[in-house]
Amino acid sequence: MDKKCCHKIKERSEEERKKLMNRLSRIEGQIRGIRSMVEHDVYCTDILTQSAAVTAAMNAFNKELLSNHIKTCVAEDIREGKDETVDELVSTLQKLMK
Repeated sequence: MDKKCCHKIKERSEEERKKLMNRLSRIEGQIRGIRSMVEHDVYCTDILTQSAAVTAAMNAFNKELLSNHIKTCVAEDIREGKDETVDELVSTLQKLMK
């Protein structure tokens, strides 16, 4: 018996997936760099500078993903009359702006 997953999925183009994965790989590298800095007792402000760079990189990732989400998923759902998607978007934006 097939059970449908209760989670929504998003089929991404190869280009979109590649861009997002590249961003995440760079962020992952930055995190590893920060970890190494902590392990090697690097001065606090230097670590904080790198941490701020990771925050900026995550914000850029979120902007890219949110833009794609609005242009595809949200726009499609609105055209189909799924008004609850607007509430979901508002909720997501509130979480991002904490």
